Amino acid sequence: METIIIIVFLAGYLAITLEHNLKIDKLIPALAMMAILWAIIALNHMSVFEVNAELRELEPTHIDEILLHHLGKTAEILVFLLGAMTIVEIIDYFDGFATIKGYIRTRSKKKLLWLFSILAFILSAIIDNLTATIVLITILQKVIADRNTRLWFAGMIIIAANAGGAWSPIGDVTTTMLWIADKVSAGQLVIHVLIPSIVCMVVPTLIAGNNKAFKGVIEGDFEEEAPKSKHGSIMLYLGLGAIVFVPFFKTITHLPPYVGMMLSLAVVATFAEIYSNKKFSISSLDGEEADHTGHHSPVHHSLSKIELPSILFFLGILLAVAALESLGMLFHYAESLNTAIPNTDIVVMLFGVGSAVIDNVPLVAASMGMFGEPLDNPLWHFIAFSAGTGGSMLIIGSAAGVVAMGMEKIDFFWYLKKITWLALIGFVSGAAVFILLRDFVLHG
Repeated sequence: METIIIIVFLAGYLAITLEHNLKIDKLIPALAMMAILWAIIALNHMSVFEVNAELRELEPTHIDEILLHHLGKTAEILVFLLGAMTIVEIIDYFDGFATIKGYIRTRSKKKLLWLFSILAFILSAIIDNLTATIVLITILQKVIADRNTRLWFAGMIIIAANAGGAWSPIGDVTTTMLWIADKVSAGQLVIHVLIPSIVCMVVPTLIAGNNKAFKGVIEGDFEEEAPKSKHGSIMLYLGLGAIVFVPFFKTITHLPPYVGMMLSLAVVATFAEIYSNKKFSISSLDGEEADHTGHHSPVHHSLSKIELPSILFFLGILLAVAALESLGMLFHYAESLNTAIPNTDIVVMLFGVGSAVIDNVPLVAASMGMFGEPLDNPLWHFIAFSAGTGGSMLIIGSAAGVVAMGMEKIDFFWYLKKITWLALIGFVSGAAVFILLRDFVLHG
């Protein structure tokens, strides 16, 4: 039966990886794979186990209990992401991200490269690397008319956004997973991964700065747009501050992160409703429509804009990996992997390379079932770095890459030829700095 389980998982995984070729949204194979795996386990009355991380052994349990356990852990991540996504959509509703465009004053391509890279690095640590990439490429399209130049900028934004997401507990789905699962704490994650992530962003940017694509100045005039809402900048800073508040809330209360995210959402939504009601009152006096949505609730509008396919994909893939973990397969695989490759640094770096080929979410989910190291063990910090930054090596290797590919129609082989080597240098440089920092400074 275990052979059938593996075949189903690999077939589902292949369908997810070939999403663009098959023209089938990856949430469909993810959900089907999850349901089929658990059905096989139930129908064949297969033994399920819970991994005791402290004793490093498998403890028998019942399928209902273990499924409920994994659903609870997955729901924590999904509810957290729903809250964060809604706050970002509320900021966008008030056109808050247009405030960022106001910071762009230079015409020098090299200065713009550094400006976009630093913005991507900082923004992705707060609103996650996927959203940061969408925001910055939208701004990029308004600032740079030449498409070939934009492609280079987009490639560097992907590297910077993935590097920025790796050191923050709210910067990438994988780091959020590790944080919520109590594998890393926010403070220690920043201490261990921030400097390697900066190196991972700075080294490729320094090298790319000498490329002819970043020589000279931007031609033409920047598009000046009137802000759609006078509350945009207030909502931007309020929304970003509310998301940053979540790790502090968890540290103070020791409650799961989604509780803090719901509080932050409530605060942001309150101000959004107040500002929207003011706008509604004024526009009603003028005899105009409140806004393009037909109602004046920014919260309702923002909830309707959330990317639910991503949420369902995470549900499917995390519970599918949980099925393998419950059968003890990941535990035994980890044991054999540690025997074959005794150096865990090499194993984790292979995870990073692997995350460029296949999605980093299931890789990290699998690693959490494979290793039993305690909270804030450097292994988890290295996994956060590798899984977060390794995906930059291929355009399909990260959420940031996939969305940039869609927005700018970036060719897979163009990225492979022009950007991959830069991402690889950044990844290896950052990994080397992480190991040196860990062995000689933090744990020397």
